[in-house]
Amino acid sequence: MANFTIQDIQELREFTGAGMLDVKNALTEAQGDRSRAIELIRIKGLKGLAKREDRETTEGLVVAKVVGEPGAQFGYLAELNCETDFVAKNEKFIAMAQTVIDYIAKFEADNVTSALEIPTETAALVDFINQTAAVFNEKVVLKSVSRLDAAYVTVYLHKHSNELPPYLGTLLGHSELPESVAKALAQHVAGLAPKFFSKTTVPTEVLESEERVAREIAAKENKPENIIPKIVEGRLNVFYKENVFLEQPLAKDPTVIIKDLLKQNSGEVLGYARLAVGEPSLTVSG
Repeated sequence: MANFTIQDIQELREFTGAGMLDVKNALTEAQGDRSRAIELIRIKGLKGLAKREDRETTEGLVVAKVVGEPGAQFGYLAELNCETDFVAKNEKFIAMAQTVIDYIAKFEADNVTSALEIPTETAALVDFINQTAAVFNEKVVLKSVSRLDAAYVTVYLHKHSNELPPYLGTLLGHSELPESVAKALAQHVAGLAPKFFSKTTVPTEVLESEERVAREIAAKENKPENIIPKIVEGRLNVFYKENVFLEQPLAKDPTVIIKDLLKQNSGEVLGYARLAVGEPSLTVSG
């Protein structure tokens, strides 16, 4: 039976700035002893956590790791957010991010929820992150985690500037493409973020919507009925070039279409993943 009250929790929360659940756990472990509970909160680096909960985290970094042997590799990406670029470029923050991705790879996590539950040497990974946040007095969040399994995985990380850590990262899964080709394709995914892999993977409802829009625009422009099918076809071709990986001109060399590049190199892309600070995550299977 707990020997403390809801009021005790609220008072200690206000005093320490730690989260409600963290305060309750500390009081439980301390058997209601307020002083010992405060010590436990300090030891775990939770002081000030609640005060940081409502802050915006618009800065951060993306970190990557590939494990496994050639022929059976596993790639991981993690996005960690913080409040300022001052913290994002701090060596301790960058080191923390590397520790986080190491644990993610070790325990083969493929989403944030499972990653935060990973046991470290002293506590769960979420506690390790919160303790680091306490050091910086900033809110720190593990925002996204991606995993990609393939014969070969190529990583590309991109920076805004040399002073800041990478803010964008991609993983490209492939069947042993030449290194230069795999890197160019990983860079392509970073720059264009294609939503679909091939024409056949575009959902029917998406294509139907594009067709309706094309027909309605043509009708408003009083185009002859007999040329509307050509107009629709042209609009779909534009859509494919803007959104479908295999149909796109390579960003590095727009004279080359990606599907042709793969044929030339007798290779295959098996999928890709993309994370960027402040943007939705993207994972596409081949």
